[in-house]
Amino acid sequence: MGCSALCSQNSAGTNSTCIYPEFPDRGLTDCSTASLSLRRQMKTGILLLNLGTPDSPSVSDVRKYLREFLMDPKVIDINPLARWFLINLIIAPTRAPKSAKLYESIWTKEGSPLLIHGENLAKKLQAKLGGEMPVALGMRYQQPSMKNALIELRDQKVDRIIAVPLYPQYSSAATGSTIDELNALKKEIKNLPELKIVERFHHLPEYIDAMVEIASQFDHSHYDHVLFSFHGVPERQITKTSAELGDGKCSFGSCCEVITDRNKYCYRANCIQTAYALAKRLNIPKERYTICFQSRLGRTPWLTPFSDQVVVELAKQGKKKLLAFSPAFVADCLETIHEIAVEYDELFREHGGEKVQLVPALNSDDRWVDGLSKMILAI
Repeated sequence: MGCSALCSQNSAGTNSTCIYPEFPDRGLTDCSTASLSLRRQMKTGILLLNLGTPDSPSVSDVRKYLREFLMDPKVIDINPLARWFLINLIIAPTRAPKSAKLYESIWTKEGSPLLIHGENLAKKLQAKLGGEMPVALGMRYQQPSMKNALIELRDQKVDRIIAVPLYPQYSSAATGSTIDELNALKKEIKNLPELKIVERFHHLPEYIDAMVEIASQFDHSHYDHVLFSFHGVPERQITKTSAELGDGKCSFGSCCEVITDRNKYCYRANCIQTAYALAKRLNIPKERYTICFQSRLGRTPWLTPFSDQVVVELAKQGKKKLLAFSPAFVADCLETIHEIAVEYDELFREHGGEKVQLVPALNSDDRWVDGLSKMILAI
């Protein structure tokens, strides 16, 4: 019996992941040695996925992107009619011009940084894995589309596809939405081969090792404090995920200090464990770093503490130099290049600080390519 026959629904409610016994906590662990050997002889396609980016920094393209992104019920999980009015009559018209200017400030000659890093990562990974494991890149929103990427791999006659959403920490808004779309496309696209999905990888050594190597160019002892700034989400999304899994109401407290079967799909717990792992490897004592959350939207409760408020408070305490990680992003984008490296730096200086130094994302660094290839080859 092959692994596909053994796969059953996991605690997140999906049924697409089946990963092997050498790596516990990566998925189903009941595959036989014979089945494992057989599957490694199959032609495998690799689908790298990220959130997406506007086609250009023009107001019209940014508005189009915002509408598609924010209309996703996993992203803004409110009444559908209220969501339509909120996005189409308020957020998209008012935010698009402002966001377009921000995108223009980070846009390169080659295009969107997030897209360029994704394309470079796919090319390097393809070279690393060889021609027998074709690699395609898709975006949850906008181009290149997930649908076209899946068709591209199908047309190369692969026996199975390993989809890697490039979100290290599981969240319903990013990972859950991407998995939902993959499952919908699996029903829509004819003759699509077996699909495996890597739902999270914040706990895997290949990811942590690559981040530690990137951070090694900075001596954290030269900084007064370290920030681990993750993208924020509304508290209700974590509460909802917890309720769906039957874990009871989330307390947003000590329950996230250790990952268990009950909270392994809790975004806050995933973020905290990522920060703990990085701090341990980099020998950063607990009193010298803060875990915080950025990019909040609206007035409903979001995960705290807020990164911008932490930056101001540290400046008022007399801190002069901050080192900032953004471990939720494997590719530098608007939230890292502008929000942290520009906005937070300016905010810090306004209140007496001197410098907020951004640690670059993994992007297409060779050490990340090596780590990602090892993750994939273990599946």
